[in-house]
Amino acid sequence: MDLTHDVISFLGFGADQVNNPTDPQPVAERAVTDRPRTEIIPREIAPMSIANLAAPPPRLPAVTATAPSVETPLRRLFCVEYARMRSGLAVFGDAKHWWERAKSLYARLPHPVEEAVMVFSGSKRLKRGHVAVVTDIVSPRQIIVDQANWQNKGEIDHATPVLDVSAANDWSLVRVWDIPSGQFGARTYAISGFIAKGLTTASRD
Repeated sequence: MDLTHDVISFLGFGADQVNNPTDPQPVAERAVTDRPRTEIIPREIAPMSIANLAAPPPRLPAVTATAPSVETPLRRLFCVEYARMRSGLAVFGDAKHWWERAKSLYARLPHPVEEAVMVFSGSKRLKRGHVAVVTDIVSPRQIIVDQANWQNKGEIDHATPVLDVSAANDWSLVRVWDIPSGQFGARTYAISGFIAKGLTTASRD
């Protein structure tokens, strides 16, 4: 009787391991290795276009734009103090004097830019003039402004459209959106220009 063969059989080793005890690879591992390998096919990943990354985000549709609204402050506000607070311009006096008093202090522009103050010239209706803060440029002929006391109630009018109706498209004459009626007002208003803080290029000086 071969006692060694019986002990190996009892421990569960196969005959090939007995015949070749120096084989370092177990039977189960060799069985996995001997299986046919699945062919790996490389997949091409298309690179992202650089032009798409550089393109500006699409503008929100007009239907989602903020609608004109009226805010009632805790106390009555005048247009000049509201414009100073919003723009940071240190210009004082009646609104009709802002254009001249801003000379040598800030950039005076013939066209609107965001955060600039639009100066309405004095008129029969606007005896002291008027100022409003530009919040958005919609098109070459339309902007959005925030302003105070336009309705002479000390209120704040938010997201108010203003339309350039000058013959030369030079923003010298405008019509202002009338919030109560939901349309542009019939009156036209002369504009002196736009005062911008932080810009070094001056115009109309």
